[in-house]
Amino acid sequence: MGVLAIAFAALTVMSCKDNKKEHDDSDGHHTEMDSEVNHMEMKNESEEHHHEDADDEHDGGSAAESRDIKVSTQKNAATSAIIDGYLQIKNGLVADNKDNAAKGGTALLAAFSNFDMSQLNEEQHKSYMDIVEDAKEQAEHIVKSPIDHQREHFETLSTDISDLIALLGTDKTLYQDYCPMKKVSWLSETKDIKNPFFGSEMLTCGSVKKQIN
Repeated sequence: MGVLAIAFAALTVMSCKDNKKEHDDSDGHHTEMDSEVNHMEMKNESEEHHHEDADDEHDGGSAAESRDIKVSTQKNAATSAIIDGYLQIKNGLVADNKDNAAKGGTALLAAFSNFDMSQLNEEQHKSYMDIVEDAKEQAEHIVKSPIDHQREHFETLSTDISDLIALLGTDKTLYQDYCPMKKVSWLSETKDIKNPFFGSEMLTCGSVKKQIN
């Protein structure tokens, strides 16, 4: 099974890369010089990521990675409005629609404002405030940013919302999807892969990693 899983992951990555190549070839503007420049850019990005990873290991990882959350299996409807705002952002990015993604950011901020924290115990309250502080910052940027920056903030927001669901639970059926090109996960309400990080450029790039509920 392990070998099959590795083979499946490899095929997923190859498929996504093939989709990217087909998209580039269709433009008809890529020359050998472009390929050399792209190779150098990829090399530089790889070196930068190597240094960033080393820094993360030295610093003990990001704030999201260091959260100590007691996972809840509760079917909690109280998180529904927050998740709906997140999914509205996701669907806006899938459709390459900056304005709809921004509307989702506004809806998410409103959901956080309307959330009843009185239901939380002391431990949950502390973790909730840590998650929401960061999630609000990402949502605020999504409201006012161009779509490429919206997608960058959506990466961190996806971690925040996943942590929130782990902390408080949800009554929704969700799917945790994974993008091998960006090496990040996101949440979706459908099994079908619709990648918010690339939109129409590589819409079906990714795979379902886990079902929630």
